[in-house]
Amino acid sequence: MIVSDVLSVLDAWAPQGQKADFDRVGLQVGDPSAEVSRVLVALDLTPAVVLEAEEIGAQLIVTHHPLLFKPVGRVTATDPIGSLVWRLGRAGVSYAAIHTNLDAAHGGVSFALAEQLGVTGAEILSPLEGVMQKVVVFAPAAAANAIREALTASGAGQIAEYDACSFTSTGTGRFRPSEDANPALGTAGDLEAVDEVRIEAVVPTWSTSRTLRAVRKAHPYEEPAIDVYDIKNAATRQGYGAVGVLEDAEPLPRFLARVRDALGAGALRYVGSDDAMIHRVAVCGGSGLSFLPAAIRGGADAFVTSDVTYHRWFEALDHGGETRLALVDAGHYETEAITETLIADHLRAHLGGLEVDVTRQRTSPMRTFAG
Repeated sequence: MIVSDVLSVLDAWAPQGQKADFDRVGLQVGDPSAEVSRVLVALDLTPAVVLEAEEIGAQLIVTHHPLLFKPVGRVTATDPIGSLVWRLGRAGVSYAAIHTNLDAAHGGVSFALAEQLGVTGAEILSPLEGVMQKVVVFAPAAAANAIREALTASGAGQIAEYDACSFTSTGTGRFRPSEDANPALGTAGDLEAVDEVRIEAVVPTWSTSRTLRAVRKAHPYEEPAIDVYDIKNAATRQGYGAVGVLEDAEPLPRFLARVRDALGAGALRYVGSDDAMIHRVAVCGGSGLSFLPAAIRGGADAFVTSDVTYHRWFEALDHGGETRLALVDAGHYETEAITETLIADHLRAHLGGLEVDVTRQRTSPMRTFAG
């Protein structure tokens, strides 16, 4: 097995095309053709994680947070980021990150966090916008099944929990082959009219090229007629955050204890009334405050995320100063630590024979003092 095999499994799960525009994901250090038999998974890349990889003989490290996030001016042994790249190179260890593309994946980071907190029936909190297209294919009826199968296999036609979704209508296709054409139907120089079907299916933008290749391979025509256009539909399988319900409603103090204990948080910061009952819960691992409006619109009683700065707490209040929902900052590391297990479990399930370890390190440098 080589590094690119591992990356292909990760990309099929959380395609790099669905990452945030600002993000840097995928292979950041190393050789995609390098042999790999052992992988170490961590939330962050730290000197202790690199040392651990060396000690256990891992040839690849996969983290959630990318090391190379901003442009790097130098790679030296005295630079905090550069020194890690230097150490990886000396040790022959490759390194990859799977960040906002995993945040946006159905069943990704926030879904794992929701499950950790006992939230059931989780759905996407804030679906991705502007990432869907419609592929329309015109073909003879005899080829329709093969083309529909190609669409499905390439990732098109998936809507929420349904796959192989398409629509087919009938019509007449007309064309005149030139003398240089090699038509599957018709004769050079003659106008041809053929009973055809129109097959259409939705596809996320990062899969469009793969879908077009698959359709052309399955299509009998030398030059198939294919239309691709953007649609305004929100994605149904990709988005940030998750929202669901607890089995039973509980008072806010009990809910806060639930969050603290489940995440191993030393302390929580929150806004909310202690007599509020919490049933519908929204979550977003990491810095998810931008999805607070979605949590409010979605009728959440509580929203668990992290990195809430002072003035942003007021956004959980209405114009009269009453809380619209309980806003809970449980810590960036604490809300995303489950990602290590999430990634490791996925690799184990899809790459038999690959040894996968979760780091023994608590990669966050921050601690809390409870007195």
